[in-house]
Amino acid sequence: MKIITDIKAMQKKADELRAIGKKIGFVPTMGFLHEGHLNLIREAKKRCDTTIMSIYVNPTQFGPDEDLDDYPRDFDRDCSLAEKEGCDIIFHPDSKQIYPDNYLTYVEVEDITSVLCGASRPGHFKGVTTIVTKLFNIVKPHVAVFGQKDAQQAIVIKKMTRDLNLDIDIVVAPIVREKDGLAKSSRNTYLSGDEREQALVLNQSLKMAEKEIKSGERNAEKLKSAIVDLITRQPDAVIDYVEIVEADTLAPVTIITNEVLIAFAVKIGRTRLIDNIVVQV
Repeated sequence: MKIITDIKAMQKKADELRAIGKKIGFVPTMGFLHEGHLNLIREAKKRCDTTIMSIYVNPTQFGPDEDLDDYPRDFDRDCSLAEKEGCDIIFHPDSKQIYPDNYLTYVEVEDITSVLCGASRPGHFKGVTTIVTKLFNIVKPHVAVFGQKDAQQAIVIKKMTRDLNLDIDIVVAPIVREKDGLAKSSRNTYLSGDEREQALVLNQSLKMAEKEIKSGERNAEKLKSAIVDLITRQPDAVIDYVEIVEADTLAPVTIITNEVLIAFAVKIGRTRLIDNIVVQV
């Protein structure tokens, strides 16, 4: 496995791979890899000849009071895990290259970034779409793989790719969960033992809502109230948002008639966790 830290070197390598007809699969990450990330590598390898993973903690998607400085990092461990999964190249730039002095250019998707996580994290998706666009221009992939756990992010990236006529196939891989149902996340390491137990209510509430829909419930507000009630029984749980929206547009839903995305963000102690499920009526 090759590690590349220089932007021009990465672009040159991507050009070389394309010139000999290699199909490039790309997995953008912020590192501290877990099984969810490794599954993205597997998905890329199914579709492509060469798999490239970026490891870069992007400062522009963190708010001023968020966990940029504390975000977990372990580059050597990440490289070992990625290599075992068959990743071919790690792209690991530093911020001085990505955002040089007097950096002024950003990419922004409107409307669908102002709801869900975008409502409580102003500027977050502006940072996400900017860094992803930059990485696409550096790595030059044919296919890019994202995780369903960040459902809104995947929808935003798909929209950005279509709107900017980027010739990249966006693949969304299923959520990878622990055996007890908790969605894999780098931030799970922040949880204490008791908080980790309380966090199980997140997947439990999604399963409850899915069961209710499959049993005929169509009132979105009633379902949201039931989710809130279940989650807030946990002493350290504070809800950021609970929403039921159209799965492709993120438009709010009152009566469920089609496929919906049930998504929420919840703080367990000091740790903000997100989870979601797509339910087809």
